[in-house]
Amino acid sequence: MPELPADSLRNICDDSCLNFRTTAELPPLRAIIGQDRAVQALEFGLGIRERGYNVYASGQAGTGKTTAITAFLQERAAGMRPPPDWCYVQNFRDPSQPRVLRLPNGRGRELQRDMRNLLEEAQRDISQSLEGTEYSNRKEELLQTFRREREQLFGALNERAREDGFLLQNTPVGLALIPHRNGRPLSDEEVASLSPEQREQLTRTRESLENDMKQVFEQVRRSERRAYARIQQVDREIIRFALDFLVQELTEKYDSLPQVEAYLEEVEADMAENADLFRSTPQQQGEQQPQASAPPAAPPTDAEHNLRRYQVNVIVDNSQTRGAPVVLEFNPTYSNLMGRVDKEARFGALQTDFTLIRPGSLHRANGGYLIIRIEEILRNPAAWEGLKRSLKEQKIIVDDLAERMGFMTVKSLTPEPIPLDVKTVLIGDDHLYHMLYRLDPDFQELFRVKAEFDSTMERTESNVRDYASFVCAMCTKEGLLPMDREGVSKLVEHSSRLAEDQSKLSTRFSEISDVIREAGYFARQDRAASITAAHVNRAIDEKMHRSDLLRDKIVEMIQRGTIAIDTEGGEVGQINGLAVISLGDFAFGRPGRITVSVGAGREGLVDIEREAQLGGRLHTKGVMILAGYLADRLARDVPLSLVARLTFEQSYEEIEGDSASSAELYAILSRLSDLPIRQGIAVTGSVNQKGRVQPIGGVNQKVEGFFFVCQAKGLTGDQGVLIPAANVPHLMLREEVVEAVRQGNFHVYSADTIDEGIETLTGVPAGCLLPDGAFEEGTVNRRVSERLAEMARSLRDFMRNDDGAREVTG
Repeated sequence: MPELPADSLRNICDDSCLNFRTTAELPPLRAIIGQDRAVQALEFGLGIRERGYNVYASGQAGTGKTTAITAFLQERAAGMRPPPDWCYVQNFRDPSQPRVLRLPNGRGRELQRDMRNLLEEAQRDISQSLEGTEYSNRKEELLQTFRREREQLFGALNERAREDGFLLQNTPVGLALIPHRNGRPLSDEEVASLSPEQREQLTRTRESLENDMKQVFEQVRRSERRAYARIQQVDREIIRFALDFLVQELTEKYDSLPQVEAYLEEVEADMAENADLFRSTPQQQGEQQPQASAPPAAPPTDAEHNLRRYQVNVIVDNSQTRGAPVVLEFNPTYSNLMGRVDKEARFGALQTDFTLIRPGSLHRANGGYLIIRIEEILRNPAAWEGLKRSLKEQKIIVDDLAERMGFMTVKSLTPEPIPLDVKTVLIGDDHLYHMLYRLDPDFQELFRVKAEFDSTMERTESNVRDYASFVCAMCTKEGLLPMDREGVSKLVEHSSRLAEDQSKLSTRFSEISDVIREAGYFARQDRAASITAAHVNRAIDEKMHRSDLLRDKIVEMIQRGTIAIDTEGGEVGQINGLAVISLGDFAFGRPGRITVSVGAGREGLVDIEREAQLGGRLHTKGVMILAGYLADRLARDVPLSLVARLTFEQSYEEIEGDSASSAELYAILSRLSDLPIRQGIAVTGSVNQKGRVQPIGGVNQKVEGFFFVCQAKGLTGDQGVLIPAANVPHLMLREEVVEAVRQGNFHVYSADTIDEGIETLTGVPAGCLLPDGAFEEGTVNRRVSERLAEMARSLRDFMRNDDGAREVTG
């Protein structure tokens, strides 16, 4: 098994495909790179117009999905027609249900200005007309007619009452009939002194006069109503005459919009019915105006508030929109999505009207695209349900959330729904996608297209050039210095390290962008003309240095002997395994000592970590596989009669994963063969029952973790790491590690099988199986198989002797 050469430990970027000095010479990247599958899904989902074909964009966090999708949609939307404007206006038949108007883009604000001008001119013209001499004369003529009729009726009633011995007098409670004699009212004593016959006659006469008085009152009220109706008719005629030209002018202007024409007709009719709104001063009680039959007066409100009914509330203005809108909603609460109806305090109470309707992101995105992060909207269950309802019904309903949820609320509005035509893109991870697909039937119906973003892409020359264009776009957008060719090459190598694959590039553009920004900072500090490879390396090193305090502490404890790790010599049944500690933004490899004790018995492999409840399920599975390998490979003809206890020394937290299973097996083989393992070589890799070494994750961090420990304790030239052969393509080691390997101070070995690995660790051949069923003489496998056979015999003899002793005793 050969040692890996230094050139295979890091895929150096060949910058011959980069034909520029700095990225300033390149066009900025405008497309989504390395995501052909996702782009095809996006194009399909956005192109198909049938209902329910909204898009769920899935992938790991940090792959730049939001930025890439937003740019993609903006480019697509630029070639589309702008959507219409949407306005809410007064519903004069039912003010609690405002009407919606759809107008061509830009004409919403125009109608709003026209209605404002109409109102101003109407106030001026109508007010002048209502205060003019002609109107006053006609009104006074009607009032005089009413007064004459009233005087005639009451005069005739008074004359008859006098003839019948009664006088009509005004009292605080109205008109009263008072008996008189020669024009002098009779006192109560005089009435009491009358004879019974006279009092009875007086009562009958009073009752008759009271009936006549009721009829007169009814006639007066009818006359009053006629006068009031005639005055209102005069008001309407004057207002319609004043409005005729103004409204006609707007009707001709909007003759292609029937909705607006119908609305203007209703405005004209309502203005004619509400003349008092246009008087310069409120009607005073002292003016001679019929009052008895007027309708009940509304609570007093100021004129400006009452005149709101003629305003236009433009909730979506696309006058400045170029193409279709692309809306990214960062805080998708119910009101932010669906809109809301505000309320204002007036006279100690909360009131509202159609001018207080506010739009949501669905309104702004209508006719275009809406982007939402799924985890944000799921934090607002009502918003999620509201979004689904709108997409299913294809309309936007503005309502009160508390009322929808069944709580008591103050009286609000029920605006007319707006038709919805929007493509919604949800951005999230695979876990939430599968959860929603399984648990929410509406999700399956509404989001039928999945655009899956990969975390890596192929490291081809074309993609490397696209990477350079991405750097150009990043530097241009954020005002950074351009990056030179060598700097881009180092960035590409770092991207392959993030991808953990020599043939891949990472699409975690958020992390790549951080490196570019920080390298740009160091370039400005150096007053450089561009970002160089040295600045990129410094940015990477500084980022690691800010987070590697724990790693340095562990290396220090190993160096001082607090944590026992041997990097020289050989030990039987002892090996250095490798684990990865993740701190979120930083991960590093940590070596750990694994030891094995072996004896005859029937327990088999005993995992001390599991027995102490410190071993996870995957680690337990890995240990159980080792027993399968021993039985199948080395103890075919004899029962596996041993007890082998495995443990991670100085481990005080849970052990999970099977990446140490090969190291555990090497330690068992060492113990059984009584051959020492080189302590200067650390091991990682899982194993199957057939003895094949399988790849693991975090190989770069593991190799570097042991390298830093050996460097701290002193490099001897005999130290290194043994990794699975399948992990070789994943190596993107730091340059200092590669240089140490090149100089022979450190080594990286690979193994495809346990036999290859044990030979490297012990220096003794593993041994092949001969036709007679035995292994070659003087090999590791021969020593192990003989030891297992010996332990089986010993256990058999012990059990036989033990049974005999018990029989004699019995």
